[in-house]
Amino acid sequence: MKLQQLRYLREVANQGLNLSKAAEILHTSQPGISKQIRLLENELGIDIFVRNGKRVVKITPPGLAILEVADRMLRDAKNLKKIGQEFADEASGSLTIATTHTQARYALPATIKHFTARYPKVKLILRQGNPTQIAELVTSGVADIAIATEAIELFDELVMLPCYQWNRCIVVPSRHPLLKLEKLTLEDIAQHPIVTYDFAFTGRSKINQAFDAKGLTPNVVLTAIDADVIKTYVELGLGVGILAQMAFEPKRDKHLRAIDASHLFEASTTRIGISRNSYLRGYIYEFIELFAPHLDHKVVTAAMQERL
Repeated sequence: MKLQQLRYLREVANQGLNLSKAAEILHTSQPGISKQIRLLENELGIDIFVRNGKRVVKITPPGLAILEVADRMLRDAKNLKKIGQEFADEASGSLTIATTHTQARYALPATIKHFTARYPKVKLILRQGNPTQIAELVTSGVADIAIATEAIELFDELVMLPCYQWNRCIVVPSRHPLLKLEKLTLEDIAQHPIVTYDFAFTGRSKINQAFDAKGLTPNVVLTAIDADVIKTYVELGLGVGILAQMAFEPKRDKHLRAIDASHLFEASTTRIGISRNSYLRGYIYEFIELFAPHLDHKVVTAAMQERL
């Protein structure tokens, strides 16, 4: 049994059993992947995949169990490599952060600037997606940490570390009638078309819950994953925007106005998610503390060991 065979197996599963895509990603040939997986099946004495001719169509029940063990073995192999790197050169390596657009665009720049100045030999990689996607990037070992607001708390494999709370604002063009109101209500907002986040993103459920509690059905005319896109369409007059307060920048958004809406919606908490089985390089602990100063090395380590 070879780690290479396990990598082939995992990538085939990741690519929806498409051997051609797996071969392309792994920079090898499709026959080579098929041969190595067959050798692994012969060694284990079971079929990992159900085949229809040359096509792989399904993972067998024992194949699912093998994939689970393979994932652990690949993570452990990656951890061994990280340990070696840590003691060989503690100031170089890579850090892959899976996060949402809002965090990457508005919350992370200051931390990243500080971190890269301190660790110029560390390659920093940002992988963007919705909260479910970025959690999966961490649990699969593709990313080191996840930073998001919702959904990542649903993954038991992740240690969840609360970073900070935030709320929302209503964004409108200048001279919009909502700007004349003394105190904004949900009923006022519901009278206008709304542009806001996609359902999978950035506290959208908190918005839905607030309107539901009032028996209101907001007229959401456009959703987006990107706060800048939301602001663009608000500026075009498509509707009023509901977005994270941090995403409104008065100096840049000169043609828009923001109205505080923290009294209308429950606050959301941004969290860092880390795989329980991962080994964190020293500079990853430092990055976490730069982003959330209360999450020092001792706090993070204790959280990771809590349910072991």
